[in-house]
Amino acid sequence: MTYRVCFVCTGNICRSPMAEAVFRERLRAAGLDDRVHADSAGTDGWHEGEGADPRTVAVLEEHGYDGAHTARLFQPSWFDRLDLVVALDAGHLGVLRRLAPTERDAAKVRLLRSYDPAADGDDPDVPDPYYGDTGDFEQCLAMVEAATSGLLDAVRADVEGRVA
Repeated sequence: MTYRVCFVCTGNICRSPMAEAVFRERLRAAGLDDRVHADSAGTDGWHEGEGADPRTVAVLEEHGYDGAHTARLFQPSWFDRLDLVVALDAGHLGVLRRLAPTERDAAKVRLLRSYDPAADGDDPDVPDPYYGDTGDFEQCLAMVEAATSGLLDAVRADVEGRVA
């Protein structure tokens, strides 16, 4: 059975596609890409059907990640098939938990930076780089990369726990 992770930000064109691309590469490198599926979505449908922000694509590709992406809107019905929903900031966390049909579904929602032991607990958000410059997108990528290592460990433990 495939373990499913969905990363969620606002419009699904900056932070969540970045997290999806980085995590997919981590899964591939760990040999888990056949057991774990990663995707992403937005809490709002403003950019549905569009590609990722060109600055997201440029930063991803510059660092060796795949920048291909099509934005979509998160649907509450997805909770049934998802094992983990990863919010990029506290606002998304709140929206997603309110959308969750059950308490069990709400418990599937976690903040990405909660997986980064070096993250500042007072500021758990990955800031939205949309109104910034390339440096903001680089900073976003660095935060995503730092957190996805811990996330990979947690997902690996969940996947191996299901097999045992």
